[in-house]
Amino acid sequence: MTDTRYRSGVEAQGERSMKRREVSAHPEATIADSEYSLADIQRKQAKPMRWVVFILAALLAIVVPYGLGRTLAIHHTAGVLRLVSGLDPRGIALIAWTVTLVAFVGLGMSIIESSSWFWRVLFVVGIAAEQLIAGLCLLKFNFWYGTYVIYQQSSVLANAANLGILAAGLSVAVFAVLFVAILIGVRKDSPLNTLTHSWSALTMFFVIELAAILIVLFGGLIN
Repeated sequence: MTDTRYRSGVEAQGERSMKRREVSAHPEATIADSEYSLADIQRKQAKPMRWVVFILAALLAIVVPYGLGRTLAIHHTAGVLRLVSGLDPRGIALIAWTVTLVAFVGLGMSIIESSSWFWRVLFVVGIAAEQLIAGLCLLKFNFWYGTYVIYQQSSVLANAANLGILAAGLSVAVFAVLFVAILIGVRKDSPLNTLTHSWSALTMFFVIELAAILIVLFGGLIN
């Protein structure tokens, strides 16, 4: 009798253990169903109106300052020359290059850090300043003739600024080509593949930019 009771107790305890394991293996859901789908949540987080405002601000920063600078260069040439006549051409080239570089850095970082508005504002301010300088210096494909017609002997100042802007822009193009070439043509186990990593790529970008502005400053292009 005692053995029978013992076996019954063991079996009952085993059944209770099995039930506890089954319950723990399949717990009931404690999170309430949401009325929003994943697509709704992603659209809400994307906040498209912010991007619309950013794009419109960027377009205005490109168009308006260039037109203003060009108007000042054509109709208020003497006033523009009084403001910049004391500057060295290499200094003007360096200023134009720096402003353009800030605009490109702001654009790149606004894509990488899409949640931060600081880089977007930096890009808009930088591109507005760059376009104002470009308008004042009549930047276009063949700017040498236009700057001489407007500024005469002082056209070296405008040409220097244009060269600074072009140096920054062409450096971005060179960096983009090299970066894509490394991504496509270099094996993943190659040491060169480290150049595609974030800090290595950023270092390569600034090295190319510095090389370009040094060529402009000391390569005999400003005369």
